Order: sequence, then structure tokens, then C-alpha cells
Amino acid sequence: MSLAGRGFRLRLTTQKERRCPLRFKETRREIFALAGAFLWIFSSALTQAQPPQENQIRAEIVGLRNNQGQVLCALFSSAGDFPKRADKAVAQSTSVITDRHAVCEFPGVTPGTYAVSVFHDENSNGKLDSNLMGIPREGIRASNDAKGHFGPPKFDAAAFRFPGGRLELKITIQYL
Repeated sequence: MSLAGRGFRLRLTTQKERRCPLRFKETRREIFALAGAFLWIFSSALTQAQPPQENQIRAEIVGLRNNQGQVLCALFSSAGDFPKRADKAVAQSTSVITDRHAVCEFPGVTPGTYAVSVFHDENSNGKLDSNLMGIPREGIRASNDAKGHFGPPKFDAAAFRFPGGRLELKITIQYL
């Protein structure tokens, strides 16, 4: 009795099948299925791993007359020391100047009412230089582009409400 008669099937194979006995169609499907499952799991893990948006106030400073020095910004939550006592501010930020433009960022700010004071520290000495009359020699400004009359602007004129999330401000420096 032959092998075929005993339940064995004889199959002729091509030379290509002898070199690589894997079944290409089934293997390709399995690879695509595994790749798809991996991408699905990986993408869902990435979306879950993203942190919540941080509360941040970002002030863009424009109108600088040169790129010398630095820009110093202070964030105040009350009128008490605004704008002269930056050491009493809720937060401070220093920014480099590029193309007569600077950006001060205040991360982790809680919702509330705030005002920002800014000055262009052209000689990088960390203080606002003024003449004998007390008039600033360096550029100054506050949020809302608030101006003072015979002195610095008032907190109420510069104040803004921060509800949380991300807030963008634009402040134009003024030279007196």
C-alpha cells in the first residue's frame, strides 16, 4: 500500500517554498495584527500620560529700543507694593532680548486678579536706573499698557482677571 492510501498526502513543493517554509499570507496578517494592536495600546497610553494644562501667564514684551541687557518682569496680586517692590511680587521673571522682543512667563499661577510690571534693564544691573528727578532712564511699562501720571501706574489700571489656564499678554515698553 502506498503512503497516499494510509492517510498521507503527497504534495509537491516548489523550490521557493523549500527555501522558506513560512506561509507568507498568514504571517503577513499576523504581523499587521500585532503591529496594529501595539499601536493602539501605545497611543492610548500616550493620551493618558499627558499632564493637564498648567496655569500660566505669558507676557510678550515689544517695543524695546535695542537688544542690550535683559527684561525684568514682576507679577503682583495686590496694590501694596506695585510696581516698585519686585521683591514683594508673587512671581518674577527675567528674559533675554532677541530682535527687540522678550517673553516673560509665570507658570503655576492660581486664578485671581494680577498686574505685571516690566522694565528694560539695559545695563543688566538688576535695578531701574533713573535721573536726578527720578524719571526712569530705562524702558518701563505695566500690563494693560497702564500709564502713570507723575509717577508709576496704579494697580487698578494695570490689573486683569486671570481665570486659570493659559493667558497671553502683550506689553509695549515705553521710554520716557
